[in-house]
Amino acid sequence: MSITKEKNILDNFSKTIPASLTGPDRVNYILENIDKLSGDDKISLRNLFNKFLTGMIERDASDIEVGGHANATSIWMRIYGKKKRVEDLPQFSLDEAAVLIINLLNSNQRKYLALTRNLDFSYTYLYERRNLNVRFRADTYFDLDTLALNMRAINQTIRPLKSLDFHPNVVKMMSHGYIKFGLSLVTGITGSGKSTTLDAFIDYHNNFDPCHIIIVASPIEYVHISKISIIRHREVGRDVLTFKDGVIQALRQDPDIIVIGEMRDPDTILAALEVTDTGHKVFSTLHTSSATESIDRIIAEVHPNEQERVRNRLADVLVTVVSQKLIPSLDGKRIMAKEVLIATPSVKAAIKNNNTSEIYMMINQGGNMGMITMEQDLKRLYLEKKISLENAVAYANNKTRIQQLLTAA
Repeated sequence: MSITKEKNILDNFSKTIPASLTGPDRVNYILENIDKLSGDDKISLRNLFNKFLTGMIERDASDIEVGGHANATSIWMRIYGKKKRVEDLPQFSLDEAAVLIINLLNSNQRKYLALTRNLDFSYTYLYERRNLNVRFRADTYFDLDTLALNMRAINQTIRPLKSLDFHPNVVKMMSHGYIKFGLSLVTGITGSGKSTTLDAFIDYHNNFDPCHIIIVASPIEYVHISKISIIRHREVGRDVLTFKDGVIQALRQDPDIIVIGEMRDPDTILAALEVTDTGHKVFSTLHTSSATESIDRIIAEVHPNEQERVRNRLADVLVTVVSQKLIPSLDGKRIMAKEVLIATPSVKAAIKNNNTSEIYMMINQGGNMGMITMEQDLKRLYLEKKISLENAVAYANNKTRIQQLLTAA
């Protein structure tokens, strides 16, 4: 890849940074002076970055890492779950990488980054080979006083809900057509495919349900085109200030379904429970690895004085919890394993009585309703020869239980 022109632009700008500035002050200088680059130079640098994104797409990578102390001047990508240094791409100094990153931001985003030291944003570029606008979820942050960037490719096509192998009763319980209100959670660690599952359910409604769906996310990832449903997209920091504001404002926008990208703080959790209480259907995500942990996490996030009230409220409004992981498959890719909880009267009673430890066994015994533990689903994938025995054990939440299941297989 020949980048002589772009390297010259980066080198010339980097030379303007006073030698007396160190650490974050060098990044602040770039934030404050990036507009001294000419319009043509900015376009050249953005086009260079887009070439890296093209390389990412053509390598079938999920993420790209640019800049920061840890990168050691290289560009890294995650390809089929493994983070790799990309040897055939150019290397950049810490200052050059910071210029490339900051050149992607508008003035408001630069101000926010300078103030908070972190910025979530979305990015779109035209992938010319397919004449397709590709979207990315991005996060820029500081790594030992140097600026780093992660970008994750957003799927351009939605997986059909039927391809995710949910039991028909689970789909029914999560359908606005069957239950007009209630909270459905999709949980998992970062990179576990939560957004893919959430988008599949949004698309499912969009194909048959004449309703109003409002998505509040940071950032907006997949952009849905209204079909049978009308779908609004509100990006936090761009269209609305906070998740809490987006949820509360949605009540005045005549919604049927509110999708909250993440319940990441007590205010958002309380707002989500409040709007669910008012008779709306709410979908959201949490960073937890099991259904029981998701319930405990919601309750633990709020002030101890509020926990009893939240426990009772959650028991009243909870409909389903899907907790998922992406497991390395035998074909070298990844496949989804999931735990599914349906909030039966017994589950609701366990939540209200603070006996969430009983819920795992309820899931274990609820297969006829569509419930399944993570361990049961890992066993299924192993028996179907989709994952290895080692990964079935490695990705289990309950190691003793998975060993028992596999021994009985």
